[in-house]
Amino acid sequence: MLTAAVRDLHRTYPGEFVTDVRTPFEALWQNSPYLTPLSDWDEAVEHIDCGYPLVHKSNFAPYHFLHGFIDFLNGRLGLQIRPTEFKGDLHLSQAERDLPSQVAPIIGDSPFWIVVGGGKTDFTIKWWSHERFQGVVDRLCGRIRFVQAGRRDHFHPPLHGAIDLRGQTDLRELILLTHHAQGVLCPVSLPMHLAAAVEVKSGPRNRPCVVIAGGREPPHWEAYPHHQFVHRVGALRCCDQGGCWKSRTIPLHDGAEHDQPDHLCVDVRGDLPRCMDMIEVDEVVRRIELYFEGGALPSHP
Repeated sequence: MLTAAVRDLHRTYPGEFVTDVRTPFEALWQNSPYLTPLSDWDEAVEHIDCGYPLVHKSNFAPYHFLHGFIDFLNGRLGLQIRPTEFKGDLHLSQAERDLPSQVAPIIGDSPFWIVVGGGKTDFTIKWWSHERFQGVVDRLCGRIRFVQAGRRDHFHPPLHGAIDLRGQTDLRELILLTHHAQGVLCPVSLPMHLAAAVEVKSGPRNRPCVVIAGGREPPHWEAYPHHQFVHRVGALRCCDQGGCWKSRTIPLHDGAEHDQPDHLCVDVRGDLPRCMDMIEVDEVVRRIELYFEGGALPSHP
């Protein structure tokens, strides 16, 4: 989201600012035309610790996550930056575009979808059922090739029938993998934002993405226009005024603040938040198939 804010700062005020970033996620900024190396010790350089406090109004105000850093910078610098594109700002080099797909030796040149079937332990309320992810893969077997991605130190149980790249991609490699992907299936997570931000190698102008969202975040804050955002906001009392913004389904007893009672789901069904339990395999399969049925993607076998 900050990549979009820096892009829109320069587009709104061309030539008026020189910017650089300090971030643990440098791979997101690689090849950016909006960065100029600046010294931490140059007294002429102003350091700004960026945030997005607008999120605290997200249940009630008509803003997307893309507005978060923009609103912060506007207030901090007295500007009127406006969003110019409905996505983050990532850039591939020509050499990266020319590279063969990372999974080409395994699946050849056939189209594939990235599937992320887990996530971080801080926000387990975002997880859907592993068995239901498996059900989607099984139902679409022979029609869609799935490549499973996810960090080694996060929770990503293996999906039978998917090509296993868990723990085998760093952030830049995940970006390049997304470039080659026909579509993405995931919860509200980094791959959802990459699906929108990374340029499409071939096919529709906007990459298909099915997001299993439940009721944690208000859809207008997270969803991208060309995604199928499967949510239950408004259907349950716990999210009838926007997302619940809870952290975990049940406590993990790891000492984290996310285990505190006010961070826990208030409506659990089995191992899932009720909002996630209300999302069935059939609906997710249907959302994927819509891209083929509507013609955005060529019909699969």
